[in-house]
Amino acid sequence: MKAKRTSLPAGAAAAAAALLLPLTACGGDASADGDGSTVTVTVGYQSRTINTVTAGTLLRSLGYFEKQLDSLGDGVTYKVDWQDYATGAPITAQMTAGKIDIGSMGDFPLLINAARGKQLGKPTRLVSVTGYNLRGGLNTIVVPPGSSLASLKDLKGKRVSTSVGSAADGTLVRALQRAGLDPAEDIEKLNQQPAVGASALDAGSADALSQFVAWPGLLAQQGKAKALYDGAQLNLPTLHGVTAVEEFAKRHPAVLEAFLKAQAQATDYLDAHPVAAAEEVAKATGLPAETVYLYNGAQGIATFDPAIKPQLVEALKEDVSVLKDAKLTGDVDVDAFVDDQYVKKALGPAEYAERLAAAPPEPAGEVWTEGARKTLSFSSPTALLRHVAAHRDEVRAAYVPDTTTGTLWFADQAVWVADGDALLPFVAPGTARAYLAGHGGARVVPYAEALGRAS
Repeated sequence: MKAKRTSLPAGAAAAAAALLLPLTACGGDASADGDGSTVTVTVGYQSRTINTVTAGTLLRSLGYFEKQLDSLGDGVTYKVDWQDYATGAPITAQMTAGKIDIGSMGDFPLLINAARGKQLGKPTRLVSVTGYNLRGGLNTIVVPPGSSLASLKDLKGKRVSTSVGSAADGTLVRALQRAGLDPAEDIEKLNQQPAVGASALDAGSADALSQFVAWPGLLAQQGKAKALYDGAQLNLPTLHGVTAVEEFAKRHPAVLEAFLKAQAQATDYLDAHPVAAAEEVAKATGLPAETVYLYNGAQGIATFDPAIKPQLVEALKEDVSVLKDAKLTGDVDVDAFVDDQYVKKALGPAEYAERLAAAPPEPAGEVWTEGARKTLSFSSPTALLRHVAAHRDEVRAAYVPDTTTGTLWFADQAVWVADGDALLPFVAPGTARAYLAGHGGARVVPYAEALGRAS
């Protein structure tokens, strides 16, 4: 996706920046108007990477950042230049080129951001988190719906599309290694943007696709893919976060604090109004609201919280070795990269401590009915299926958590297991097989049969 510029014309911005940047502009591509009283802050985001919405798509839609800037009362008029990208790599390139002040991206791109910033003399800092999953469920490996591939071992000799250097690539590498395969030798890795990879999977030029949100869920909802591997099987946290150019943060801490306060407001809005938030994001991105809700809903795969939790920092440290092995970075000083002083100040010490200690909600099934502004929650998969069976014409989407990993998935795309009277959902064949191995008499059943049993 090409960047969208929504404020000053490029020529005017550049001319103004050249004249007045030392006096009044923010860092990066920020620029000041001729009278020195207007400042432009440039924010790079990924509209369709929907676990960054509280620092991007949703935040932009709600206008909270602009309102926070207006409330600074410092006599400056602020403008926000929102720039939309498909992945984190071009945001990093623009930050290190001095053209973006604040950016949001996934964990592996964040580490590359840290490495490139230091290497090019434009150091950046991780200042908050957007969406995360403590088990790694934000990344999924999918195959075409008619594929005979049933396990990671079946990928040997196959063509697998991913975006090299992304969190989804990291999931692919680790998953293959755990399955006893060499990611460099045993598969043909296709380095493709998510949309290109999705097209390749549909056309048959890729046998599998390892991608981050929202692509696996989107393809599953569209009936163009089925899950082969749930990233949560790794049981390693994955996250998205906000990075800021260090010079910008130091020169304009009030502006960065305003951004982080606005991010917290957007997070609270998403938590309080998950259906409305999903529809806002869907409207802005063109994604189906049902797919957005799969990841960002009340029981969604992602938990949103700007606090930088210690377990997420430790996960970043473990990610460094994967990037080093791929020769995408050298050593990364994660402790130096992480800087929570700004978000701690924005939230206040007490609230920040409370958010650090908060645990993600326990996953539960949900049904979204036509016209409803709230979803219905269910205590068991069987109860959810019974409701779906009785209200088929009214159901917009039904979601169930994997029995072992907790990853939410579309009920009609899940692998269902009947174990006595219990009906149990799984995202991928591997987790279902693991359950079957320890439960004699249990068996996989089609979704239609699971609905019939429940009703």
